[in-house]
Amino acid sequence: MTDRETLHQAVSRGWREMGTLLVHLARDLPPDARGTLVNQPPTRGSTVLFPTVADMNRNGTRRYDHELIYGAMGTPIQHELEAAIAAIEGARHAQIVSSGLAACTTPLLAFLGKNGHCLIPDSVYGPTRRFANTVLRRFGVETTYYPPLIDAEGLRAMMRPNTQVVVAESPGSHTFEVQDIRMIADLAHEHGARLMLDNTWGVGIFRPFDHGVDISVQALTKYPAGHSDSIIGAVSVVDEQDWHVLRDTCIQLGQVAGPDDCWLTLRGLRTMGARLERQSRSAIDVALWLQARPEVARVLHPALPSCPGHEIWRRDFSGASALFGVVFRPDYSQEAMVAMIDSLTLFGIGASWGGYESLVLPTTGGIVRTCAADCGPACRLHIGLENPEDLIADLSAGLEVLTGAASYSD
Repeated sequence: MTDRETLHQAVSRGWREMGTLLVHLARDLPPDARGTLVNQPPTRGSTVLFPTVADMNRNGTRRYDHELIYGAMGTPIQHELEAAIAAIEGARHAQIVSSGLAACTTPLLAFLGKNGHCLIPDSVYGPTRRFANTVLRRFGVETTYYPPLIDAEGLRAMMRPNTQVVVAESPGSHTFEVQDIRMIADLAHEHGARLMLDNTWGVGIFRPFDHGVDISVQALTKYPAGHSDSIIGAVSVVDEQDWHVLRDTCIQLGQVAGPDDCWLTLRGLRTMGARLERQSRSAIDVALWLQARPEVARVLHPALPSCPGHEIWRRDFSGASALFGVVFRPDYSQEAMVAMIDSLTLFGIGASWGGYESLVLPTTGGIVRTCAADCGPACRLHIGLENPEDLIADLSAGLEVLTGAASYSD
């Protein structure tokens, strides 16, 4: 078996294994002699009517059970999606929120208190960092940023008596370090703090609660929805008291997703395994090709041994996604890389990812720490459902533009 074939199996195994679950979870279809629709239709509405005041009051006391109370507290299609996400994550409860960013910020509001302290990895998603530096700071919460590959001794030294939440993001948004989540969870719990993980890259291939995570957040906009046409997020927990705190906070903040976004995401979820089995294998083809190119200093893909945290990825993950980073040699300029990106015809230039299409995004600002001396300009690639040979041909032509632009600037 070739190295490429070994990697193909390693990155796609988890997606193949999830196929049956994704098709059948949260589909409790009632038997009906007239026939039953495969997909539950979206339920749109705000006001919910009850036969008596007592019935209305009874439902109002059952807000933790996803009862139908008021449209802003969730509808049947939202609750179906919540059940599906909880099953995928291995959680007891999931709460759907309005966006991936809302999934990152709502638990921070729920579980951080006055004069609290939060530890966040330095590689964290940019909008989460901005939220910590602005909103949390105004609320009196202090944030410290730690190196994503910190060891236990270093992390223990950064913990404080008032540390209430430790955040992890594995792999990092642009630098793709894979963190030792079990170690971080043990230290957080040792100090009475909760561990919150942004598991967007690892949805379906990393079981957060098996590794000690307390709160898992997802940008469902990405792979679960899968078609770049909805904005939605989710927060999952296993502890019942944590669920009450989270659910109450979401209700008080008015955090809810529209029924059409819930319906689109639930529909997209059914094909996530098939899409990602294909996309993860194509991503390996592209990553290996780039790794062999003389213009490239490093490819930051967790399945490649050269990526920081690769051994942890191999230990903890059942597969990989199709998002990774590329760092060019330091003798290429940012302008030359931008010229290359602008020349690509099959890669859209966009900040999101997770759909069926390939994307590219410059990421140089966040890459220096990971690549140190061999750091040149960098970009992030998302590999879609296109033929990988076509994507490689497009990148090959782009690298000629990169070299030509570099020669011209010299």
